[in-house]
Amino acid sequence: MSVKIGNIDLGEFPLLLAPMEDVSDPPFRYVCKKNGADMMYTEFISSEGLIRDAAKSRQKLDIFEYERPIGIQIFGGDIEHMREASEIASAAGPDLVDINYGCPVKNVVCKGAGSSLLQDIDKMVKMTEAVVKASHLPVTVKTRLGWDDNTKNVYEVAERLQDVGIQALTIHGRTRAQLYKGEADWSLIREIKRNPRIKIPIFGNGDVDSPEKAAAWRMEYEIDGIMIGRAAIGYPWIFREVKHFFKTGEHLAGPTIEERIEVCRTHLDKSLEWKGPKTGIFEMRRHYANYFKGLPDFKPYRMRLVAEPDINNIYSILEEVAEKFADYDATKVLA
Repeated sequence: MSVKIGNIDLGEFPLLLAPMEDVSDPPFRYVCKKNGADMMYTEFISSEGLIRDAAKSRQKLDIFEYERPIGIQIFGGDIEHMREASEIASAAGPDLVDINYGCPVKNVVCKGAGSSLLQDIDKMVKMTEAVVKASHLPVTVKTRLGWDDNTKNVYEVAERLQDVGIQALTIHGRTRAQLYKGEADWSLIREIKRNPRIKIPIFGNGDVDSPEKAAAWRMEYEIDGIMIGRAAIGYPWIFREVKHFFKTGEHLAGPTIEERIEVCRTHLDKSLEWKGPKTGIFEMRRHYANYFKGLPDFKPYRMRLVAEPDINNIYSILEEVAEKFADYDATKVLA
């Protein structure tokens, strides 16, 4: 059976690209979509920024037809502002609106947003209901197990948010106190999925970084789909590799040097197209090390790439990398 969020058909077992601050922009989403991501989200967008018409927040609303289905994710600590932000986000034309109740970062939490709401479930419910009523689109939520090990309340969260109208829930298998440390625990996610009251899709998130783990956790935790985040940074091929493993039980060969160069360059070109040359070149610098992770003696090339301001010189360096490692079998060593 297909997994559906409202009228959005995501197929039998969707792979979702996580919303990641300073990562999940249109250029990055483009290469992930090309490599098999079934559903994607924008970077999280501040409700305050949208209401103030801040340029950075407004730019994050940019979505493109080839990205569909795509959700715009919003966060904030004020219920009325989140309602207004939901209207603004919905008007931008996504397929759904997602609420971030999971971000553990201090400057988000201290404003009463993100995972801070896990300490006030009543407010979370009221905020969610306001967003649901303000949008004509399906509303979904991403959250965590709880604030800390003593308050793992996501079971209650799932029931109450479903009751006020959310149409899917993604759960990161850590508490806010864990941040991104330790191992993700999906056992409570399975309990929620087994709850007979829960009718909406439940997606698992946290630590899925290989086809084997995706396949094993799909069976063990009985979720409706998997959200992949950090494992896709510099490696958008994770989506196609997981799908191939699901289908065949075999590993798909990893990307060749040529593929890595091609996708890196595509990412760069999209970054230039969307952000302009100066910002596009600057913000692409964080990705080079990930695209070429594992290449022996790559550091000198990385240092040149992150220091080079001229796009033609960057293309030349990438060509040098292609020539230097032309005989290197990246498909096995870097997979």
